Amino acid sequence: MGRQRIVMALAGAGAVAVVGAALLLPGGQGSQAAEAAPREPVPGDPLTGAEIARAGDIASATSRAHMAAGRVNLLYVERDDGKDAEERRRADAYLYDYATDRLIVRTVDLGRGTIVKESVTRGVQPPPSKAEEVRAAELLLADPAYGGGVREAYARAAGRQLRSVADLGLRGLIFTPGQEGGARRCAAHRCVRLFVRLPGSTWLDTSRIVVDLSAKKIYTLEW
Repeated sequence: MGRQRIVMALAGAGAVAVVGAALLLPGGQGSQAAEAAPREPVPGDPLTGAEIARAGDIASATSRAHMAAGRVNLLYVERDDGKDAEERRRADAYLYDYATDRLIVRTVDLGRGTIVKESVTRGVQPPPSKAEEVRAAELLLADPAYGGGVREAYARAAGRQLRSVADLGLRGLIFTPGQEGGARRCAAHRCVRLFVRLPGSTWLDTSRIVVDLSAKKIYTLEW
């Protein structure tokens, strides 16, 4: 499954603010330009931040209770590039149900504000979302066998105690079991390999650790 990523960057040091420039343009052209409404997105344009948020709200409206309980998670939203999207602005919202291990994809018509299509599959695992990486790290820190070691390694690298998961650099990849032992349930569950970066660009050795987001457990791989 291809996944399109929408990256929005805010101009920082490279942005130049021209103070009072509107006053120097003849005929009030400066103020007219400042008040001009932004161009409405058309089919084929990347989704705007507002469209991503709106599509997510519409797609998850019927799953709010399960989301609050941690059973369902909105992974991400991407532009729908299907044939029917050539004339309308549509978005695909990806949700995962950890209780039934089903991937739910809901297509939202942004113009009408409605869900126009839904597909439910098992055995399909899109890349983990940022929220899932954070959840995996929380489970790792709470684990009696590994949590203390993560905190000690962070303290040695940073010279201070770990305050929260936000202090860690995280990168997650979907784990599919092969010949290793210790994580057989990941054949059906949503599991991730979590790579943890510590201060000083050092990496924690998590090569044998798998986080089962469906069962909320930590597995140790057996080579």
